Amino acid sequence: MVTDDAIVARDGMRLPLRRWDAEGQESDKPRAVIVALHGMSDYSNAFDPPAKVWAKLGITTLAYDQRGFGRGDNVGLWAGAGVMRTDLDDAVSAARARYPGVPVFALGESMGGAVVLTAQASAKQPAVDGLILIAPAVWSRGDMPLLYRTSLFLGAHLLPGMILSNTAAGRVVTITPSDNVPMLRALGRDPLFQKKTRTDTLFGLVNLMDEARTAPDNIKTAPPILFLYGANDQIIPAKPTEAVIATLGAKAKVTRYDHGWHMLLRDLEGESVARDVADWVLGRKP
Repeated sequence: MVTDDAIVARDGMRLPLRRWDAEGQESDKPRAVIVALHGMSDYSNAFDPPAKVWAKLGITTLAYDQRGFGRGDNVGLWAGAGVMRTDLDDAVSAARARYPGVPVFALGESMGGAVVLTAQASAKQPAVDGLILIAPAVWSRGDMPLLYRTSLFLGAHLLPGMILSNTAAGRVVTITPSDNVPMLRALGRDPLFQKKTRTDTLFGLVNLMDEARTAPDNIKTAPPILFLYGANDQIIPAKPTEAVIATLGAKAKVTRYDHGWHMLLRDLEGESVARDVADWVLGRKP
């Protein structure tokens, strides 16, 4: 069920919701609806820039805080990939009930992309008209150096509640997720954007990425898929990304942005990416 401020999941959990209504359309008849899932440490406000673009083009966006993130309950705790996929199914069903006859698309960025991709490979696929994968998190253990895998396993099993931050030994980790520096600075000031992560949550994320890496092998049928990624992505390496693209084959329309980073929709060229998404969505036949 969709309320003014939440998606209510089947177990009664309220997932805080942000909604950007289509402009120039009847309130219950947008040209399309995008159900958007944010990435790790992030929350629904991640879609404010692109959703404003989509609203002007007649598309309504519903973005919710996934469990353990944003304004929801149990912040910082990993809910489990299966639960996150069930929440996606509930959100899509709620969108269809709220906007009958309107095409509904599932969009996932990074971790959200892994949820969307693995949901399509599961026994209960969400009833969507298309999937939009924005730099999906597909960096599996098999793609990681042995030291990373060993440290992750020991940390998650021996010290699951240990908190990891973006600093180590007094040095700031130099990974750039976007070329949009003002946006990154704003995230640094945003109290809802998580600056620290438990080791067991990180372990859960990698489990999800393991599933996402092999998900295309298990997708027999799928609605149209749009797959977008940036050539400068420093979060998800190119090798697993391109391997997933190769396995998806003709199932996906792929665009690689030469000047794109991990946060494609919030990069300096983010508005252009958002318009590409809208063109693809509005070009789908009902």
